[in-house]
Amino acid sequence: MRVHVADHPLITHKLTVLRDVNTPSPIFRALVEELMTLLAYEGTRGVRVEPVDIVTPVSPTTGVRIAEPKPLIVPILRAGLGMLEGMVKLLPSAEVGFLGMARNEETLEPTTYAERLPEDLSNRQCFVLDPMLATGGSLTAAIEFLLERGATDVTAICILAAPEGLKAVEQALQGREVTIVLGAVDEQLNEHGFIVPGLGDAGDRLYGTV
Repeated sequence: MRVHVADHPLITHKLTVLRDVNTPSPIFRALVEELMTLLAYEGTRGVRVEPVDIVTPVSPTTGVRIAEPKPLIVPILRAGLGMLEGMVKLLPSAEVGFLGMARNEETLEPTTYAERLPEDLSNRQCFVLDPMLATGGSLTAAIEFLLERGATDVTAICILAAPEGLKAVEQALQGREVTIVLGAVDEQLNEHGFIVPGLGDAGDRLYGTV
């Protein structure tokens, strides 16, 4: 497993505003989209391309285009939806699937309540979107779901992570081909399984249900 923390002043600045309890939902949503585009730039460095011959106004040349099969973007519902627009702006040719996962707040274990994905993901690059990597349960379950369907290269993009969650994902995946791109790694999880200092419940803050 490879972990990349996108250490950039604009990311840190936007994260600071996101963390502020006084930031209203409309601004929170806009910032998540902006952050996602910045993180997606880092997360797609390894996207597969193939050569293509074109003609410019001056001369013929060879460039590259996104290779087939197209990448698949998979937001984890519901909070991952807030990241989707920022990702597809950068990678508009990708296909989009969905995984609905919820965490049992007593056991902290994930459950899958919905999925809309191709049955066969053989040779597909997949990009999983989830704002918070807390205990790691939901992200691990989502990644394993994709790998079981044949995905060969999975990148997870998260705004924040806790060290405990990163360790749990690494142990569960046991060296499989996975990359995690993060805006920041925070201090720890509290007794309720929330990231500290974190930014609260991303889904509630995105959709105004605090």
